[in-house]
Amino acid sequence: MAWQRPDGRLPYELRPLSFYPSFTRFAPGSVLARCGDTQVLCTVSVNKGVPKFLEGTGKGWLTAEYRMLPSATQQRQERELLKLSGRTQEIQRLIGRSLRAALDFEALGEHTLTVDADVLQADAGTRTTAITGSFVALAHAISKLLQQGTLQRSPLCGQVAAVSVGLLEKEAFLDLNYIEDVAATVDFNVVMNQHLEIIEVQGTAEEGSFSRDQLNQLLDVAQKGIEQLLIAQREAIADWEKLFVGDF
Repeated sequence: MAWQRPDGRLPYELRPLSFYPSFTRFAPGSVLARCGDTQVLCTVSVNKGVPKFLEGTGKGWLTAEYRMLPSATQQRQERELLKLSGRTQEIQRLIGRSLRAALDFEALGEHTLTVDADVLQADAGTRTTAITGSFVALAHAISKLLQQGTLQRSPLCGQVAAVSVGLLEKEAFLDLNYIEDVAATVDFNVVMNQHLEIIEVQGTAEEGSFSRDQLNQLLDVAQKGIEQLLIAQREAIADWEKLFVGDF
């Protein structure tokens, strides 16, 4: 029997997606990203200076932090204070790696951009929503830095978006919600750039294994979703054509 999606979506259909830029006042870039019932507040801050391994090189850096608020899930979770869980560390490294693929660090100069992704409400796909929303926040931050004269030219040379996919009843489905994420026999997180080239793939079989053909199906479905996400990101960035210095 084919899997019936709880919200009635087609297998290759994204959840409703929206970005709310300038959601907070003080960060140069801030966006509330909503993907279905998942909500992530993405902010980008800038500091003069770089980690020691980059001092004197003229190059900048980007780092990321990810947290889930205690009330983001049905049962309250303890705050992660002094010791981060392995999951949290892995996700924030993924966010950082993904967004660094979009930047020319020589154009950034010796500045450090810090991305904060705070999950306000979780219904699966928090890491992919964090990456997709944080890219929009990053673009808004760079726009403000250019307006202020902190940067002389835009370092935004790529575009990055991410989505989850999974196998349910041996069929590939796009953008899983929590019910689907729990039921999936295979689930993947896929990050791509504006050329639909892969930046990172995280995937595993929760039960048994999967075939090469099924892997290809999952990547095909992920690509269809990311194509839509890339368009939505650009629509949420008013001065996109001035900011983006890469190519399509």
